[in-house]
This record gives sequence, C-alpha cells and structure tokens, in this order.
Amino acid sequence: MQTVLKKQKIKIGDRILLTKSKDKNKKKYEGLLMPKTEVGDPNALVIKLDNGYNVGMKFERGASIKKSTTKTPKDTKEEKEYELGKIDKDFLKLKFDPKKPAVSFVSTGGTIASRVDYTTGGVVATMKPHEILHNIPELKEFVNIKYMSSPLNKMSEDMNYKDWQIIAKEVAKQLNTEVRGVIVSHGTDTLHYTAAALSFMLQNLTKPVVLVGAQRSSDRGSSDAGFNIICAAHAALSNIAEVGTCMHAESSDTFCHFIRGTKTRKMHTTRRDAFQAINDLPLAKIWPDGKIETVSKTMNQRKEGKVNVNTSFEPKVAIVKAHPGSEPDVLDYYKKKGCKGFVIIGTGMGHVPTDWLKTIKKMTKSKIPVVVTSETIYGRVNPNVYKNLRLLYHDAGAIPGEDMTPETAYIKLGWVLGQTKNLDKMKSMMLTNIAGEITERSEYEKDFVGL
Repeated sequence: MQTVLKKQKIKIGDRILLTKSKDKNKKKYEGLLMPKTEVGDPNALVIKLDNGYNVGMKFERGASIKKSTTKTPKDTKEEKEYELGKIDKDFLKLKFDPKKPAVSFVSTGGTIASRVDYTTGGVVATMKPHEILHNIPELKEFVNIKYMSSPLNKMSEDMNYKDWQIIAKEVAKQLNTEVRGVIVSHGTDTLHYTAAALSFMLQNLTKPVVLVGAQRSSDRGSSDAGFNIICAAHAALSNIAEVGTCMHAESSDTFCHFIRGTKTRKMHTTRRDAFQAINDLPLAKIWPDGKIETVSKTMNQRKEGKVNVNTSFEPKVAIVKAHPGSEPDVLDYYKKKGCKGFVIIGTGMGHVPTDWLKTIKKMTKSKIPVVVTSETIYGRVNPNVYKNLRLLYHDAGAIPGEDMTPETAYIKLGWVLGQTKNLDKMKSMMLTNIAGEITERSEYEKDFVGL
C-alpha cells in the first residue's frame, strides 16, 4: 500500500478517491486520507468522508486509489477568502492604521503558529503570519504591522544553525527599514537558542528584536499567544535596543518579562511563565496596556545606524555532560566525527571527574577549545577554588564559561569558531562579554529570579 501511495504522490491530508474492486458496483469512497493507527492492519486505509465520519477499509489487490480533484464547498470558500499565496491581499485585510508606529512581524513556526488540524487530528505549525495576527485585534489600537514574512515554518526542535542564519538575515533586512522594531514568533522549546544566536549574529543593533512564543497553540481558548504578542509589540516599540524574549512573567495574564537573548532560558515544560532570566535581571516588565518598567541597569538604547549581520557559524560543536561514572573517551568519539569544539556541562563550580583532565588537555593541545559550564544553571564557574578546578583551567587549558548557560555557551562557541581558528583568540573572545552573555559580577539579588 505504501508503494502505491508513494507512486501516486499521495500524502496524509490529501483528498483521495478509492475504488473497491470486490464491490459489485465498484463502489467509490472519496475523502481525506487520515494517518494510520499505530496498531492494526498495515494495509488498512482510514478516510474522512465529507459527512465528517471516518471509515476504515482494507486496501486489497485490484483496488485503485488516486488523488481526487473534486473541490468541496469548504475548499472553494477558503480559496476565495484567503487567496492562498497572495500575501499582499491577506495583509490588507488586517487593516492596520498606517499612522500608528510601525513594526515588522517575522513568523518562523512553532506552537504559536500551530492549530489543531481537523483533517488529521494533530497539532501542526500551519498558520501564516496574517492568520496569527487576525486573532489579535487589539494590536490595531496601538501599532502598525507594516511588514510581515515567514522565511520558514517549523517546530523549534527541528531548528538548526542554517535556520538561525536565515532568521538573522531576514531580521537585519527588516531592521534596516523605517520600522521601530521586529517581532519574531518562534517555538518555545529552542527559543533561547535562537535568541542567543541572533544576539551574536546581529551587529550594531539599533532597535528592539523581540522573540515571542506560546505554550499553547493559537487556536485554543487558553492560548497565551495573543497576550505575549501584544506585550512583544510594546517591547518592539520601546527604546530598548536588545535581542530578547517576551513571554508571561507569571502564570496569570498580568505582565511579561523582556529578557536578554543570551540570558533567557526555558525552565519548565508547560508553564506560561517558563522563561526566566538566568544570572541576570529581566530587561523590563511589559504590561499589555503599554506600561513598561525597566529593570536592568545595563541595556543598549535605541540609536541611528545600519544593522549588520555576521552569520558565520561552526556547527560541529558538541555539548557533553560530565556526570558520576562518565567516561572521557566520549570526547575522542566526537573528535573522530570532526567536532571542532566542546561545551562541557560540569558539576558545581565547573568540576569534571579527575580522569577527564588528560583527555581535555589532549583536546586543547589539538587546538580544539573546551568550554566548561555548570549543570546548576544559576551561578558562576570559578577556576580558582578547588585543586581539580585549577588543574582543569590552568593546566588542561579549558575555558571557564563564566556565568553563561550551557546553551548560550554552545551558541557563542559556534559563532566564535566561525570568526577565528586561532585558539588564543578563541579563548579571548569566549571570555569577553560580546552580547550581554557574561555579567561582570554575580549579584545575590539576580539569582533565582522568578523562582
């Protein structure tokens, strides 16, 4: 059956026509092809008929199946209403006031662009930018979404460095127009990776870049998408020229935190206030009515100038967790696979098992940088307290990750390796605060913010 479907280029959700050969009148069944169940006959097809019922039929020898070209009333209505692919006409239907301050909206997929697909029953990222914004009429009261684009549309677990490069280039293009800022909608699972990547790739930032997501899909009554986007729009109009995430600060709909892109992290699987500022304070608190309360004392302000983009990135960087009983030869394995750098998640202040020191030294002697962060997430790696630490950093040549999260250290190392192959310069750049990823000193009141 799968061979026939592949030959006919039929996929889940396509409208099909199945003719049963064993029926006397060669009865025909027409509808949408549904996903097969995990159990049951592998040669059975499930079709959703136009009346809404699902029927299951065995695909037998002599039966024929093909794509149907018949349009349902729903198909015709949707084509007329949305004029698929004609983004300009979709955009005009939003009727934003051109006299309002302008921002750009870049959609990249994720839960915030998802809805239940009633043809298959699953949640998929299929919403276009105009569809997301159609659900938030409050935006028209204070902002003009002048430009919108969707350079890609995928769930964030499938994002990679090539996607970060695409997003960075698109955002830079939008920033260099007359808009006051750019909103980037994105899946939450790897939102902090992309936020960190944009923080390093966008150079001479002059305006806000606000990444926003949702923990619940936009078609759900309990979705946090609308609230987050409204706050993100206010952040994009602000004078804070930083890359950051804008998500619920509390589980209720009170206000959002705008958190620096290199200091943000998803700290819960499902809570609305999952994103927290790590080893730092949020840049600002933002209310849906436009009230903004700055929190951080160190932030870049809006200014004039052209935003440049530097997307050079070395993808062959590995994150390796050192844990009790872990073997250091995992580093040798990655090296054989062509790995160009390591971020090790150590324990406490950045410890690794003592038997790792020899292998780490071998890596650094081979001009492969090894950056060490901590599994505690909060706090700072310290290379000078314990004997093990002093040997790790001063003899084996590892680079302390300061107070960076493992994810930010990974992004930074990949970006640094894209700039230079000189180990000494790499070390210097990794220890230099480039995009707010390293704080000068650890302050007690910045620890466990929001927890």
